[in-house]
Amino acid sequence: FAELHAAVPGLPLASSRVLPGIVLRRDFAAYCPADGELRALLVTEPLRPALTAPGVEFVVDSEGQYQASLRWITRRTETLMKRLQSNNVKLLLSSAKQEEEVVYYAKLYGVSVVECLSSEEMALISEITGVSPYVSFGDNMDREITETAVVTFCQPLLLVSKRCVHIGFSSVCAFQPHCLILCGPVDGVNEQHAAALQEAFTMLQQLFKTVDQ
Repeated sequence: FAELHAAVPGLPLASSRVLPGIVLRRDFAAYCPADGELRALLVTEPLRPALTAPGVEFVVDSEGQYQASLRWITRRTETLMKRLQSNNVKLLLSSAKQEEEVVYYAKLYGVSVVECLSSEEMALISEITGVSPYVSFGDNMDREITETAVVTFCQPLLLVSKRCVHIGFSSVCAFQPHCLILCGPVDGVNEQHAAALQEAFTMLQQLFKTVDQ
């Protein structure tokens, strides 16, 4: 329930509504409008290659070597974004904070980026889509990207002064997610209404379990 409702203080209760899909309560790090069905990639780690692996010492003998290493990282980052573009991936959903270089090349190649998602949000998206987070290919940059989710729409959503991301997914199960936008004059009223609704849904779940048995 926590991931499927958003409380909006400062508006009358009558402004509350139900929206298809899910609402992520953060802004795009990069937004590239795209029409029609598109693909999304889930990631849990920074996509910019590191100069060295954890526990491995990286030694350079000159400033030239260091700059050459940075250029290699830049080329790898751009190559990955080109791969996403060629696989029709137009949305990157990341639980990790991505480097500015990743965001720059994402914009350049038409890939929207939403970062710093919670583990609960990532788990919900995986449950809806049946897709697991992307695992780095290492040096194999030619491997096809197959673990992508189908997105029916992806757009900004303004809730009073809070910029959010509104996404619709093609669900692989009977569960069709909808998000409750719960409005009220102050936070305390919203919290009371949210708690009452959650208790009502819990009661309905218990009722239907009893009927099924």
